[in-house]
Amino acid sequence: MEKLISFDKREIEKIEINLLLEGIYRLYGFDFRNYSAAFVKRRIEHRIRTEKLEGISDLQQKIFYDPLMMRRLFYDFSINVTEMFRDPSFFLAFRTKVVPILRNFSSIRIWHVGCATGEEVLSMAILLHEEGLYEKTKLYATDMSEAALVQARKAMMPLNKMKNYTKNYLETGGTSAFSEYYVARETSAAFHPFLTENVVYAQHNLATDQSFNEFHVIICRNVMIYFNKCLQNRVLHLLHESLSASGFLGLGSKEGIRFTEIANYYEEVDSDEKLYRKIHP
Repeated sequence: MEKLISFDKREIEKIEINLLLEGIYRLYGFDFRNYSAAFVKRRIEHRIRTEKLEGISDLQQKIFYDPLMMRRLFYDFSINVTEMFRDPSFFLAFRTKVVPILRNFSSIRIWHVGCATGEEVLSMAILLHEEGLYEKTKLYATDMSEAALVQARKAMMPLNKMKNYTKNYLETGGTSAFSEYYVARETSAAFHPFLTENVVYAQHNLATDQSFNEFHVIICRNVMIYFNKCLQNRVLHLLHESLSASGFLGLGSKEGIRFTEIANYYEEVDSDEKLYRKIHP
């Protein structure tokens, strides 16, 4: 009698997830294969519960034959956790330590990577306006989600968030009344159009796309925490390639370049706020 083979359920689940991600890449061109395994598992389980499916295989069947289901899962994978002047101490450090150097530039290009619905891009536009640098700055705001970019272009935020955003703004050293930057409309705050006049919104996927310009500042905060080490290294090299000589790189509080392949190419501007300056090409 043949010996029965026992299967590890966790290993089967891992195989199912890998097959799903490979299929998504081949069918739709979206590459989530190097996202953090824990993040991917959470997002897939959320979609399975929401759709009331039996398991990953059922989700795979839906994904492969229903583009609308793919759109919903894509939104699950999109990272839209953001707020205006998120981590105020970062913006304060940028205002006090980076802005004085940028004053010497004749023009400035800034890339906001993974801009989501645009809150931090608007925050930077306000900061640059107050420092007299906005007119000579072009901000490039990219995200892999076109739906997020559509929202970002509107420059409208829920009115009930303005109290918290005002608090954040004041902690960054803001010099005006925050309410001067928007008009209240029922349940929304519509920010003044001049804040997006120098912003270019575009779709860009860090997992598959290449560098598209050279920038004096790159802000990529709280994006790479969702990637595995392989994709993190790819992104760090992409950002390095996209950064001009002596350019500035801003990362999230749980991110950094210490112990990475590019660590020796940067000096710390502010170690607590993960602000770096490029010192080698």
